[in-house]
Formats: sequence, C-alpha cells, structure tokens
Amino acid sequence: MPRALDSATRDALAERLRFYRDLGLSDFYRRPVEAGSAETLEVAALHPQPATTDAEPARGNASDSAIAAQESVPFAIQPNFFGEEPTIKPRKGFSAPPQIAAAVPVEERAAALQHIREDLGDCTRCALHKGRNTIVFGVGNPAARLMFVGEGPGADEDVQGLPFVGRAGQLLNNMIAAMGLKREECYIANIVKCRPPGNRTPEPGEANTCSAFLFRQIDVVRPQVLVALGATAATYLLGARQPLAGLRGRVHAFRGMSLIVTYHPAFLLRDPRQKKEAWADLQIAMKELGLKAPAKP
Repeated sequence: MPRALDSATRDALAERLRFYRDLGLSDFYRRPVEAGSAETLEVAALHPQPATTDAEPARGNASDSAIAAQESVPFAIQPNFFGEEPTIKPRKGFSAPPQIAAAVPVEERAAALQHIREDLGDCTRCALHKGRNTIVFGVGNPAARLMFVGEGPGADEDVQGLPFVGRAGQLLNNMIAAMGLKREECYIANIVKCRPPGNRTPEPGEANTCSAFLFRQIDVVRPQVLVALGATAATYLLGARQPLAGLRGRVHAFRGMSLIVTYHPAFLLRDPRQKKEAWADLQIAMKELGLKAPAKP
C-alpha cells in the first residue's frame, strides 16, 4: 500500500509540477495505478488538467501559458526555480515596471533625455491629449542627485510646459531651498505629462501609459534619492495603492535608489499644518544625500 502524502508535501509537489507543466514538460514518469484507487486521487492532485472552454486559444507556445499564469498573480515576488533574480509582477490595474536600463554616462544624459522626449512626440497614446495645451515633460539637472515626481500638470504648467510653476511649484521651490539646494540642481517630473481635466487624479490607464516614459527618465537621471510627492506618485512608482501614512517616514528601495514619500505641495497649501510632517520626510531624504539643513529652514 503506497504511503499517503501529507497535505503540505502534496501542495508543494503539485505547485512544482504545475510549474513544469506550464513550461511544456508534461510527460512525467509515473507507474500505472488502478483506476479508482486511493493512489489515483493523489496522481490527479499532482497532475491537474487545465479546464478548457470553447473560447480558449490554442497553446502554441508553452512559455506563453507560463507568462499568462503569472500575470494573474497579485503584486509579489514570483519564485524562480533556476536561481535567477525574482521577477516583480504588478497588482491588478498597474503595469509592470520596465527593466532597469543600463547606466548612461553623465555627459550623455541630456541627449538621452532629449531622445526620450522625441520618442514621446506629440503624444496621443491616452485620452489626456484631447484637453492639453502643452506636454509637460520634465525639467532640471540631467545628473541630479535628487529627483521629485508629482502627479500631473496643473493649469499653469499646461500653459508654460514646465512642471511645478504655479503656487504648488513656488512651495516646492521653498522646500528645496530649505534642504539647502537650488531647484536647478534637482530634476522634476510628473506621473502624467498632460493635464487631466479639472486637475482630476489620472486614471490607471493614463498613468500606466505615461509612466513608461517617466521610468525611462528616472533610469537616465539615476538620482540617489527620489521623492514621491503625494499618493498618486507613490502609487504608480511603488506599484501599490496604500495610505500615504503607511508609506511616509521611511526609505523605500526603488530601482537601485532611495525613494521617500511625502505630501504633495498642493495638499500642503490646503492644509499648512502638515508642513512640519513634510519637513520631517525631507530630512530623511537629506540624510540619504548627506546634506545638513540651513540654519533657518
């Protein structure tokens, strides 16, 4: 009488065999067993047959099925049985972040950013282009150690084609000065590059489409510290929707750099009482950069 497998072992084996099956390795050795026996049930558990429907496409490439299976998994590190680095998959509603690009020499970063701008072109990839006046690409030092990412352009930005030039931009300038830096020493961009109607929050499809260019900008500038201004920026950079309170006050690892989350300057204009909390977040960024605050921030 064969020894029954405990549930943990059966689950582990079933998961491993499903992985091999998705790779197209379906002909595993197993000795014959009598139909209807207890062992038949164990074999069925370890070799589950995928359900099929009339609408299911033919499996022409085994790797396609493996990818499709992983796409349905929530944002998590997927196990890889061949020893490579784990792959991060996005939550539902978020695009997977692109692979980190090779480092660009400092002297070539301005040209690399210009190349990204040319690829963006007169963008019509999402519905936001219908109401914009100007694409707001990004501005600042191509070799900045500190980069800020906001949500999207407002009315003033839409006219001038530059990020953070309205009242919120003036406050951001003050925040940068409080850190002992100048605006032109930093790089500033947004999740989306066209103004959303009525300054609404960007829709997931809009943000996912546009953030692909933002990730390319980040990989070119390669700042030491990246500051996400507000919940929308934090959401699409980190690939997770969480309360801002749970993201602030600590350093997040992000594409080989440090990411700090704080309030958006527009929110601080509405609730100045939170400026003290924002200053605490900026001090974390300063510590990562090795900066000391001026005498009177």
